[in-house]
Amino acid sequence: MKRIHKERDRLLRRLARVTGFVGAISAFACLLVPGTATPVEFMVAALANVAIVALVGIHSTRGRLLPALGVVAGAIVLIVALGTASVLDPAAVTSLAITGGVSSASVAISLIVRPRGPALVGGLLIAVLVSVWIVSAWGHDLRAVAVVTVAGWAACMTLGGWIDRAIAHASERIDEVGRAHEAERLASELEAQQRQDARVLHDTVLATLSLLAHSGVGVGPSALRQQAGDDARLLRQLRLGAPLDAGSTAIFSPDSPDDELGTTFEAVRQRFARMGLDVNWHGAGQLALPRETLDALLGALGECLENVRRHAGVNEADVTVTDDDRTVRAMVTDTGRGFEPDTVDGARLGYAESVVGRLNTVGGRARVFSSPGSGTTVMLEVPKP
Repeated sequence: MKRIHKERDRLLRRLARVTGFVGAISAFACLLVPGTATPVEFMVAALANVAIVALVGIHSTRGRLLPALGVVAGAIVLIVALGTASVLDPAAVTSLAITGGVSSASVAISLIVRPRGPALVGGLLIAVLVSVWIVSAWGHDLRAVAVVTVAGWAACMTLGGWIDRAIAHASERIDEVGRAHEAERLASELEAQQRQDARVLHDTVLATLSLLAHSGVGVGPSALRQQAGDDARLLRQLRLGAPLDAGSTAIFSPDSPDDELGTTFEAVRQRFARMGLDVNWHGAGQLALPRETLDALLGALGECLENVRRHAGVNEADVTVTDDDRTVRAMVTDTGRGFEPDTVDGARLGYAESVVGRLNTVGGRARVFSSPGSGTTVMLEVPKP
């Protein structure tokens, strides 16, 4: 059973409990009017009301059918017991009406949603009306009691059915919202994966193709062969359906083990040393960061150094790594040509995705400081866990 159905049943039983208790107490209060019933009739009615209260409490706690039948049986006993009196004053008639239309009818609130609930509730109503008819046969006019009884049972059935339909409608709306949220989540994950794939391809295959297009200027043949081999393994994984992840980048070889070298800045330095760019490191050489955050930082750092190698016109760059209680910062500096940051096309994949996009996924950010002829400094920041 769905949780919402359990909550529905709990709500209906709570309403049945309140209705039953109020009805039984009100019916008993009517009997306290002097002269309403003889001592024997009063005792029988009092015991019947106590039984009704107890059975309503049991039924509304567990939702069992047998206590609900007991509530109706107790109401019938009370109606018949009071109906044996030779004279029924208005207080007694009111007590009978409350017993038939409120106390006994309370069980209809929760029973109406059970399997074959309408038939069950209808049968119980008929049983109560039969007891009213029996009392009427002894010469008492109980038409008002019969009307109140039918009205009370109808009201309780309507209330229970309305709550059931309202909750069912709410459940459908919740399911629709859940499906929409799931579709949005899948679309968001797909878009994020596509963006990650684009970053990886830009940092690997496209970078190698760019080197080949320029005849590998500034890069030794062995380094170029190694880079092309890494790209070939990456493409082989793609062809076999393997997903691109943060570990399959230009910094981490697609099938390299997750060892100390693969999780330190030394891996970045060695890669670019093979590519003809000397990287001078300052500060921390290894940081205790979550793998996802470290991969994003190293990926963005690698793209910054790749931009230095390709565009700055120098063969040396400085990387300064610092950290405090909340943030890790990596500053990439070169003394190359420099550029005007405002003139860079924001749609370019290299910086927008491989640097800014990577850092944004882990709550980091990137800032660029540069001017023509004065070199470039890029500040990369990622949060600590």
